[in-house]
Amino acid sequence: MRIAVIEGDGIGPEVTRSAIEVLKMAASKYGLNIDIAYVEAGDNAIRKYGEALPSRYWPMIENAEAILKGPVGESAGDVVVKLRRGLDLYANIRPARNYPGIKAVRDGVDLVIVRENTEDVYVRAEYMLSNDTAVALRVITRRASERIARVALNMARTRRRRVTIVHKANVLTVSDGLFRSVVREVAREYPEVAINEMYIDAAVMDLVRRPQDFDIIVTTNLYGDILSDLAAYVTGSIGLAPSANVGDNKALFEPIHGAAFDIAGKGIANPTAMILSTAWMLRWYGEKTGNNNYVMAGNAIENAVINALSQGIHTPDLGGNYTTESFTAEVIKRI
Repeated sequence: MRIAVIEGDGIGPEVTRSAIEVLKMAASKYGLNIDIAYVEAGDNAIRKYGEALPSRYWPMIENAEAILKGPVGESAGDVVVKLRRGLDLYANIRPARNYPGIKAVRDGVDLVIVRENTEDVYVRAEYMLSNDTAVALRVITRRASERIARVALNMARTRRRRVTIVHKANVLTVSDGLFRSVVREVAREYPEVAINEMYIDAAVMDLVRRPQDFDIIVTTNLYGDILSDLAAYVTGSIGLAPSANVGDNKALFEPIHGAAFDIAGKGIANPTAMILSTAWMLRWYGEKTGNNNYVMAGNAIENAVINALSQGIHTPDLGGNYTTESFTAEVIKRI
């Protein structure tokens, strides 16, 4: 398995180092063939090369079967949007669930946000019309809405068979109206899946008030970005939440949290989300190729993390006193 690794900025190198240590242990135990290539990207890359994602690394990224990415700083948009759109990683999948031993805002949470990942205002078509007027273009297409609907509906078949469409079609009648209608059209092919819809403001409220009512949320790019951070908070910490950016042939895995420059270099960053992203990457590759060793390795990593958390092995953001390094060592012991 060829993996392009982007360490990122701030705490990125620290949590990435933890994830790679865990990955190497799992690879050794389960006989995985792992080939890692490091890609420079982010704020430091701008200072060094003048580009957030230097073009010299693009062939390396295209050659990789998966990308493992740490958090990036101020240049995050330049890095991740280029990766998502350049590799057509159209499905952003962000699960939110309770973990044993973690104090959460709400219990009983087990949901997945399926977010369209290549368009909306994140096409970054922004313009200054004058010194005091800025305009941003929002793009919603039938093709993108249809394929993200299929991802959500197929996933619902393997879960509790409920999909909630989140939109604001009462105000954005054309763009969100198209998204809603296309998802509804596709859903007719899935009669076993129950469909409902919510406006984004109501969904934000219910995600805090009764998140246990959600199974799969399917939504557009900007709304999904906001909802997934909130969902992570509701389950206890944004430091626990992994994510996947999946296309037809390739995928990128990353924690949803930022670079946290305020704690960088202190050895206290929580590597859980990065480690869980690594576990998910192995499972995805194993399912894609039919190699069960990768699936077992991914499951072993996730189970090791859950076991450590359940036994009170927590970094300071979760009220514990384990360092990044000592938490990682505890996970490795449990693989």
